[in-house]
Amino acid sequence: MSDQGFSLLTSIGPDTSPRKHLEMIQQEIKKYKATCEQLENDQTELKVARDNLLEITKQFKMRSATVQQRRQEEEQLKASQVNLHKERLVSVQAEHAELCRESEALQNELDRMEEENQELRLQTQVSTAVPEKKMVFTGVTAVEGCSSSFDVKPRILYPIEGGTALITFEEEDVAQKVLEIKFHKIKLGECYITVEARPVQLLVPSDIEVETHVCDKRILISDLPKIGMEDQLLDKLEIYFQKKRNGGGDVDMTEMLPDSGNVVVTFVEDTIAKGLTSKEYHDIKMFDKMYRVKVTPFLNGEIKHLKARTSVSKKTVQLVGIPDILDEENLQDNLEIHFQKPSSGGGEVDAFVYIPLGKKAVGIFEEDTSSE
Repeated sequence: MSDQGFSLLTSIGPDTSPRKHLEMIQQEIKKYKATCEQLENDQTELKVARDNLLEITKQFKMRSATVQQRRQEEEQLKASQVNLHKERLVSVQAEHAELCRESEALQNELDRMEEENQELRLQTQVSTAVPEKKMVFTGVTAVEGCSSSFDVKPRILYPIEGGTALITFEEEDVAQKVLEIKFHKIKLGECYITVEARPVQLLVPSDIEVETHVCDKRILISDLPKIGMEDQLLDKLEIYFQKKRNGGGDVDMTEMLPDSGNVVVTFVEDTIAKGLTSKEYHDIKMFDKMYRVKVTPFLNGEIKHLKARTSVSKKTVQLVGIPDILDEENLQDNLEIHFQKPSSGGGEVDAFVYIPLGKKAVGIFEEDTSSE
């Protein structure tokens, strides 16, 4: 049964018969046959087990490949999700940064508005820096819907060079006629001079924006009595507001506003004015009598926006090229007489000023209310 063969080795005694010996050999053969069958069965089982192991190995490899592929897909999905989350994070961070900038801008705007609101609240606490005036209806009406506003009367300073004159006529037509003639020949005794008439161009404000704030060192005093000299009144006020028992302090200066007759008191320190204005009315003894005056905060104004335009005076004409051949008074009289004559293209003269060569002056132009 093998390449080397085999032999049956039995222990046979001398007294064993051949028959008995054959039976023993047959038994040995059966025994070895059973062993061979068992080995064949074991071999078959081993083969089946091997095939099973191969199948299991194959299935394991297939499952391993599937798991590997699934793991790769999961890693790719995970990487894709990570990239997506990174992009979302970058977007969220950018949005957060933008919101922070907007929040900062809004906070800055809020702070600015709060400052403006604080300034407005401060101004509303001021009763008014404009003295009280008695108001009466004069019968003049305006178109319905007109917004409330303040009218500012212009007061324009116009430089006048030497050798020129300004002449204002009562009628606009006369001024326009003088300008149309332009060159005027004027007789002065036995000689003649020629002067040129030019329009007066004024630079006037058309739009102005003024920002106001309360001055910490100044107060405005109104409702003052019309008594005594200006210097005496200022001295009395300075004495009163210098006394600490009156809530005052060291006074830097006092000045009277010529257009309103009110007085501005300026203190050295910036802590005095607020206390005085909180009381508003003060009883001051002046000229052996008590007078109640009104003390309000003084508003400083700062021009934030100014838009100007050129305006031509309709009644005023400038004369240039006037030689200095007579004394100032005689020359002015001759010029005024000439332009009063209708034959010379002139008319009634409302104002006339002549500035000789070598001198300069400033003309003051105000609003013309004669036609209203």
